[in-house]
Amino acid sequence: MSITSESEWIGMQQVSEVVATTLREMREYAQPGMTTKQLDDFGRQLLEAHGATPAPTLTYGFPGCTCISLNGEIAHGIPDPRRVMQEGDLVNIDVSAMLEGYWADNGGSFVLGQDIHGHQRLVDASRRILQKAVAHIRGGVRIADVGRLIETEAKKSGYTVIKNLTGHGVGRNLHEEPHEIANYYDRFNRERFRKNTVVAIETFISSRSTFARTTGDGWTLVGDKGGFVAQHEHTIVVTDGSPIVLTTMNEIGN
Repeated sequence: MSITSESEWIGMQQVSEVVATTLREMREYAQPGMTTKQLDDFGRQLLEAHGATPAPTLTYGFPGCTCISLNGEIAHGIPDPRRVMQEGDLVNIDVSAMLEGYWADNGGSFVLGQDIHGHQRLVDASRRILQKAVAHIRGGVRIADVGRLIETEAKKSGYTVIKNLTGHGVGRNLHEEPHEIANYYDRFNRERFRKNTVVAIETFISSRSTFARTTGDGWTLVGDKGGFVAQHEHTIVVTDGSPIVLTTMNEIGN
């Protein structure tokens, strides 16, 4: 989406604030002993209180309001009343929604309670790399160069990236052009970021795997070589200078 009017700007601000605050409050609400369905129900209440519609359900018929993935799962985890979160779990929550015709997307991984399994270093790397990637984006920058930055920073930290999950354009739909903002250098992608466009930029930083594969439930993604993955995502507006992060209220950078 390219923002061309004040009403579009306001619309994107509003929906972005809703998904950002929902993500933050879900993260704060989560605790050991809670099921992922209980956490998802809480997220649904928050979105509905703002008049927003969960994007995964609306767009794909996903069996949940938000995607909640645990430990070895990368993304698209289905909220489950039998799935109990434990101390030290690596949890990823992805929240996207539509409000009055505008769409926004954000997500973040975190360690639940005490870091008894040593996941915090991976989470910190993903968060740090996202911040560097966002800071590099401006009108005219090649999308592939941002992918190169993400992959290079991951390697410096001793990690890999998931190559078949990407960031994307967002605004009037959940997924728009540019359709692929990869986490690695794709030399065939000659697209550039354009001023005033809205994109969801996200990192998929892995301890072992390089590709995601779908499990038997048809939704949940796991790594091709196992291990763990941390993901962080912001919806931003591209400018001639530093981008405007619309989802800062999720506080994933803290």
